[in-house]
Amino acid sequence: MKMTKKRMAGIIDHTLLKATTTEQDICNLCADAMNYGFGCVCVNPAWVKKSVEELAGSQTAVSTVVGFPLGATTTSTKVAEAREALENGCREIDMVINIGALKSRNYGLVSDEIKAIVNTVVNHKTGGLVKAIIETCYLNEQEKATACHIAQKAGAHFIKTSTGFGPAGATTEDILLIRSVIPQEMGIKAAGGIKTLEQALTLIEAGATRLGTSSGKAILQEMDP
Repeated sequence: MKMTKKRMAGIIDHTLLKATTTEQDICNLCADAMNYGFGCVCVNPAWVKKSVEELAGSQTAVSTVVGFPLGATTTSTKVAEAREALENGCREIDMVINIGALKSRNYGLVSDEIKAIVNTVVNHKTGGLVKAIIETCYLNEQEKATACHIAQKAGAHFIKTSTGFGPAGATTEDILLIRSVIPQEMGIKAAGGIKTLEQALTLIEAGATRLGTSSGKAILQEMDP
């Protein structure tokens, strides 16, 4: 299928997660999302309610991050973050897994935590999606595969590669690996360092079904009308 501007916009999570983000920045982000037709905006929890207000009546969803960016908060804290975001109108939760627990081979903790977030989201009155951020830059290939298997069995809807705050972001190799170990119906969100149309298309060809980027406008402007 030919990649049109409309289709590309629909798979972009238009992202703004900087600590210095202002209310005006959020207003601009949401205006751009509606103007370009981005499928989603991804903001920090403090800006969920404002983003929902700004996007009222549009087709753009709001997502937020939980346990961000280290994944090292407790399960109950992550659940509380997710619940509050849902009450504020968020429909997609990008949660950072407990990376230290994964590397310690405490797979039960990793699984139970993802299940707790998934249950919170899918049992909420509005429902929603959960993307498990595995932060690939900190994992070897076996750990990446293990994280994907755990997240899939725990009910996550997407594997997300990166927070964008680690030393590296999405790579084609990681997308190919993730796609090889999860079911076809499960989504992959590539995130971190995606700045050009060439990068975006390469990641999509490798198997990414969502792109998290703050460069969505620039990517679309590279495309033919």
